[in-house]
Amino acid sequence: MSPGIRRRELLAAATLSGFARTAHAEGIHPRLLNFPADFGAHPDTRTEWWYVTGTLESAQTLRGFQVTFFRTRTGIDASHPSRFAARQLVFAHAALSDLPQGRLRHDQRIARAGFGISQAAEGDTAVMLRDWRLQRDGPVTASRYRAQVASDAAGFALDLVFTTTQPLLLQGDAGYSRKGPQPGEASHYYSQPQLAVSGNVTLDGRALDVRGKAWLDHEWSDTLLDPQAVGWDWIGMNLDDGGALTAFRLRRADGSALWAGGSHRAAGQTAARNFRPDELRFTPGRIWTSAASRAAYPVEWTIDTPVGRFAVKALLDNQELDSRASTGSVYWEGLSELTGAQGQRVGRGYLEMVGYAGSLKL
Repeated sequence: MSPGIRRRELLAAATLSGFARTAHAEGIHPRLLNFPADFGAHPDTRTEWWYVTGTLESAQTLRGFQVTFFRTRTGIDASHPSRFAARQLVFAHAALSDLPQGRLRHDQRIARAGFGISQAAEGDTAVMLRDWRLQRDGPVTASRYRAQVASDAAGFALDLVFTTTQPLLLQGDAGYSRKGPQPGEASHYYSQPQLAVSGNVTLDGRALDVRGKAWLDHEWSDTLLDPQAVGWDWIGMNLDDGGALTAFRLRRADGSALWAGGSHRAAGQTAARNFRPDELRFTPGRIWTSAASRAAYPVEWTIDTPVGRFAVKALLDNQELDSRASTGSVYWEGLSELTGAQGQRVGRGYLEMVGYAGSLKL
């Protein structure tokens, strides 16, 4: 079977008619998260991702990276007669914001779960898609993750270790994060900010030792998007003082906010200050238009929060990822700088903008 035919079949399985809002109409409910079990996969839910972004420094050169694994339940149940039926799919994206070369290197993969090709294990973080992997070990309070990805086509490889320096950050109400005005429009969501990064990056055959800071999100849901939402804007910022700032909004087609949320955890604290939807305002600034998709992305923002006004500025305009060969979407995901009211840098992290090249369909 050709890769193109296999990909089309898998994408068709992931979008079975009627599955999007009927298979799990009950949605996600508030509950206490249980670790290490909730580090692992939740195959009874529709959509899930493990998402790591951060900065890498080598010889005073700064780069950014993203490694994301997705799991999706297709709606094909266990009664299907074929053992080859794609009941669970695993996708993966990897990207390197190569600031010295002014380019984004990225790659993507997709496969049905099982057969030794891909998996998203229950019980703890262990996701793999062929030779791409993300795995956690260690005590709950002292996690150690390792990510390994390599792309011959994009000319880069990552072998990175992430070590926790802070407690888990449970987003929303103890890990129950509302994503819209209707019941069930929510996810279970936790973050691991201020991860210490070590390892190596290979660029066009040249190996570099790197150090940096990273941010990990793990989120799972049944009905993440309200029908009015076309996409979202999100930031996850490691603050220079050791704090962590999250802010997001779900966006209607006219650009207005349907829902918003986020949190701020001050340095040295275990609890976060969660934001109500009416406490956040995203104001777009400078626009960059993609020559590939013709989508217009605000690559600079002003974000008003209960803990202050911040400016977000992309460190490279073209950080657009075309993932139509896997998740089916085109989105912008990139390394950005956070500045405070006086224009001073207060942090770095990632800005994500989804739904500008067309309405997102999960």
